[in-house]
Amino acid sequence: MAADRIEVLPVRGLPEVRPGHDLATLLGKALIAEDGPGLNDGDVVVVTQKIVSKAEGRLVDVSGDPSGREAARMKAIEDETVRVVARRGPTVIAETRHGFVVASAGVDASNVRPSELAVLPADADASARRIREGLRERLGVDVGVIVSDTFGRTWRMGLTDVAIGVAGLPAVRSYVGNTDSHGRPLAMTEVADADEIAGAAELVMGKISRIPAAVVRGLGPLHDDYRGVQSLIRPAAEDLFQLGTAEALSEGRRGALAARRTIREFSAEPVEISAVERAVAAAALAPAPHHTTPWRFVLIESADVRRRLLDAMVAAWRADLEGDGFDPESITRRLRRGDVLHKAPLLAVPCLVAEGMHSYPDERRTAAEQAMFLVAMGAGVENFLVALAAEGLGSAWVSSTLFCPDVVRAELDLPTGWAPMGAVAIGHPAAPPRQRPARDAADYLLRR
Repeated sequence: MAADRIEVLPVRGLPEVRPGHDLATLLGKALIAEDGPGLNDGDVVVVTQKIVSKAEGRLVDVSGDPSGREAARMKAIEDETVRVVARRGPTVIAETRHGFVVASAGVDASNVRPSELAVLPADADASARRIREGLRERLGVDVGVIVSDTFGRTWRMGLTDVAIGVAGLPAVRSYVGNTDSHGRPLAMTEVADADEIAGAAELVMGKISRIPAAVVRGLGPLHDDYRGVQSLIRPAAEDLFQLGTAEALSEGRRGALAARRTIREFSAEPVEISAVERAVAAAALAPAPHHTTPWRFVLIESADVRRRLLDAMVAAWRADLEGDGFDPESITRRLRRGDVLHKAPLLAVPCLVAEGMHSYPDERRTAAEQAMFLVAMGAGVENFLVALAAEGLGSAWVSSTLFCPDVVRAELDLPTGWAPMGAVAIGHPAAPPRQRPARDAADYLLRR
């Protein structure tokens, strides 16, 4: 398909596309209009996924209040997802049923009505074939058709258009079996022609110019290998970077551990509650004695509840410090350490619930049993903090609730057996944390 010269021509004058519209008819009229580019045998027509989804009714209603719209968006992403590849905060990279790995499973709110979301066509190859056949019937030309969408690229900034549906031309051009300019055989080289054509077409369509189609001319004679876009989908067995491989999991674990830092300044960006829920679920995977689950996390979402709790805690701390003879300046300095609990967007109180703890006549064994549960609680809290970091959230564990457990239980209406184990401030970091210097295992490891 190598060409000496190609032209990329915008298709102007298309109306607002709505469910039930015949795209081939709309395109045919715009192509042969007075200011249209016309259409010749061998041309490739590129149309955006958005107008294909609109015409095919692949729209989701998200009218209503903001929380309802967000819930509908998340439900649409879930419905379009067959595998979550990565997740950080509100950003989800997912594999769709088509085999595409894309942000939000391809669910998109751009260039549709405010009360709608667009999802990917059910079968964009079939969509491309229908448009191709429709143009052949109406204009008598044999052309290729590409349905394009905007994707990000791993380790590359910026977006580009790629093919998600192809008809009338091969999506991939293989050089396997040829030789390079030095006579060496090419064993693996394949070029994603359909993606390159989609990217070229985007240069004249843009994202805000309301031009959802273009003609690419000059590519030469076309032939169809009838494989469609599936020839561009790399099989999972060949994907060295698929989440779940030993390499990806290992790097991900190490990265989350390094990212877990104490954050005391947070931005105003709201915290996604589902991310915190996932962190709680990760915390509950920590080991514990006797098959118990001694962790509970109290999430304080109400500003009034938080204010009453912290005011009561400050009063208790102040009384204790004054009773211990601390001077006023020292008391003020110590109380300021709790400021992070006031300022963080969200607050959680981890609690130890010692159900299943054994009691022994021997005090030493009882003390050992208590220590086992405390270690398990520490593991649960650390799991929670690391999981928050993996979600892109910052956190600060503050010990304060340990010093006034009765106050905390009273203000949060907790059962008597729940022992508060500090408090965790949660939010998006106001600035990237400073790098922690690497630690040498030899400084902390004793060998025998």
